[in-house]
Amino acid sequence: MRLSRRSRWLIFVLMMYTAFCLIGGIYLADGALHPGRRELTEEEAAAFSRTVHAMGAEMEDVSITTPDAAVLRAWLVRPFHPNGNAAVLLHGLGDNRLGMRGYAELLLAHGYTVLLPDARAHGLSGGPLATYGLLERFDIHQWVDSISAKIAPRCVYGMGESMGAAQLLESLETGTRFCAVIAESPFSNFREIAYDRMGQPFHLGPWVGRTVLWPVVEVAFLRARWKYKLNMQEVSPEDSIAPVHVPVLLIHGQIDSNIPVRHSRRIHARDPQTVLWEVPKADHCGAIAVAPAEFESRVLGWMSPAPQVVRAGVGQ
Repeated sequence: MRLSRRSRWLIFVLMMYTAFCLIGGIYLADGALHPGRRELTEEEAAAFSRTVHAMGAEMEDVSITTPDAAVLRAWLVRPFHPNGNAAVLLHGLGDNRLGMRGYAELLLAHGYTVLLPDARAHGLSGGPLATYGLLERFDIHQWVDSISAKIAPRCVYGMGESMGAAQLLESLETGTRFCAVIAESPFSNFREIAYDRMGQPFHLGPWVGRTVLWPVVEVAFLRARWKYKLNMQEVSPEDSIAPVHVPVLLIHGQIDSNIPVRHSRRIHARDPQTVLWEVPKADHCGAIAVAPAEFESRVLGWMSPAPQVVRAGVGQ
């Protein structure tokens, strides 16, 4: 029986939609796992070295080699008059260690030793893939072990933004020895941020990824699992913090257009012992620009042997 013109058209549209979802999912997975790399130049390194020296600190190159043979690189910056504590600062996607420069200078001014690593597949660090915490959580452990062996700090604190914040929270599940952590603009889980990414090119919400483009997301997850042997379902900061007892300060801009504030709200809902500071008028990782004095006060208050925990509510 010959199909009607309308039926043939519907079949054609369905075939095109299927092809789009398959190809789109493959590109989505490959692109996410191979992010653009912001190289770290000698000129940038020299400029930062001059800055920290002027602040009364010295900088050295350090590295670790992971069990999968990736060589990860960082700067260890030690003030001439340290306060005995250290902080590991973790940058966002497609960035390098210099993305945390402002936070490093803030902490150095108060005597903290700071470690600024390039995440795997970023900056000068090796590793073929960015895994959003699947492997990076163990890298963070190794960095903490390395800095603890090198300088024996009283406390090691963690601070990350965006992807680095999510990785930091994931590291808590497997026993990282942080006294307290600060996570600015983390995503709650990889599927939820994938839904956001589907809608953002069209200036629409996550409903696009949950409905029309849902097959693209599913193909991307299957691609990561099949080709790269990575179960991206396990990338979930909100699941990682549930069983831990490390003090966690969440910071999120209320107008964040990259990772919406609902991600930190989800994390906070999973563990009400966390403290969530929602920053009015702040976009992605923009709290320090919108409220610099309060940002400094909250960060320094949290990075102390007994963090100043405000339990009264969100955005206090």
